[in-house]
Amino acid sequence: MRRLSKFIAPAGVAASLLALGGCGVTITQVPKNTPPGSVGSVASNSGSGGSMFSFGSGTPASNPGQIQVNAYLWRAALNTLAFMPLVSADPFGGVIITDWYIPPATPDERFKVNAYILGQQLTADAIQVSVFHQVQQGGQWVDAPADPSVASGLEDRILAEAANLQAEAQNTKG
Repeated sequence: MRRLSKFIAPAGVAASLLALGGCGVTITQVPKNTPPGSVGSVASNSGSGGSMFSFGSGTPASNPGQIQVNAYLWRAALNTLAFMPLVSADPFGGVIITDWYIPPATPDERFKVNAYILGQQLTADAIQVSVFHQVQQGGQWVDAPADPSVASGLEDRILAEAANLQAEAQNTKG
């Protein structure tokens, strides 16, 4: 069985950004080389704006227009998972859900990924990735165990990309 990790796009892949319909939030497109914290604003129904990649001060209820997760991890997760079709990306909750991805070399299997950014710190325990795997049997997709190294490999790539983004941002400030 070929693993999903062989099909992961390079970390420099530009992320696709979504407009969150139905909840009144619009995310502006972000240029690839723009460091987090200096990007366009996010509009919300409450009228309070904020930078898409800035951290809120206080609780989400007191600052509903700002992200409460680590901006570098968020951006790195989008970059790392950009080769897969996105179903949902919630920058406020730190959740990215992909649709099923069928690797071109193995059309009889497919993968789906959920990524969770769990906090504001750039640490290994602030990112959690779940990988789902299915194989085609008799024309039906059947759940199959996912290799745990695929999820940990994606987490490692996201952490490395986040560290690179943070280093680039610090280098451009000085």
